Amino acid sequence: MIRILIADDHAIVRRGMKQLLLEHYPFARIGEASNVEELISEIINQEEEWDVVVCDMNMPGRSGLDAIMQIREIAPGLPVLIMSMYPEDQYALRVLKSGAAGYLTKETIHDDIVRAIETVIKGKRYITLSLAEKLAESVNSESAKALHEELSDREFDVFKLLASGKTISEIAIQLSLSSTTVSTYRSRIMEKMKMKSNAELARYAIEARLI
Repeated sequence: MIRILIADDHAIVRRGMKQLLLEHYPFARIGEASNVEELISEIINQEEEWDVVVCDMNMPGRSGLDAIMQIREIAPGLPVLIMSMYPEDQYALRVLKSGAAGYLTKETIHDDIVRAIETVIKGKRYITLSLAEKLAESVNSESAKALHEELSDREFDVFKLLASGKTISEIAIQLSLSSTTVSTYRSRIMEKMKMKSNAELARYAIEARLI
């Protein structure tokens, strides 16, 4: 019996995913979580280990990148598939470099999810042909990286929240950090991206289709 844990803040998405998976795995045990805290709790507190996690990239509170980092600490062998509304070229490379087993876009997830699960439970990474080409380009390319690719995962999370209009205090609460720490991240982001205001960050994020 396969055990799959789905994390998404929208109940209708979880329900649809569950129905889809039960069509292919009628005897599967499928758990649900609506945020990263619930996801981590399910992993820590369950007597039986999960076989695979399918986690949304963007949920209220901590992000899918946060989930990957913590899961790697508490269950390093547990494969995590990240799903997102954003296309591969925006987030997939960062997600894979953070330790995810694969990246799925919600636009094609119904076609890809079963194949992805079958791949990652065998200990392999699920990588589409187009993403494999991007990975090859990222290794071989001598061109400069995009500005946001210079950010660490935590800086990237803070960057997205700043660009979406969140204040320092709001980000601190959402990411469970102190305001001072968030301000430090903001300073690093501004320096790395050679920008001086949140408005510039927002414009960049919109143009790069990151928010």
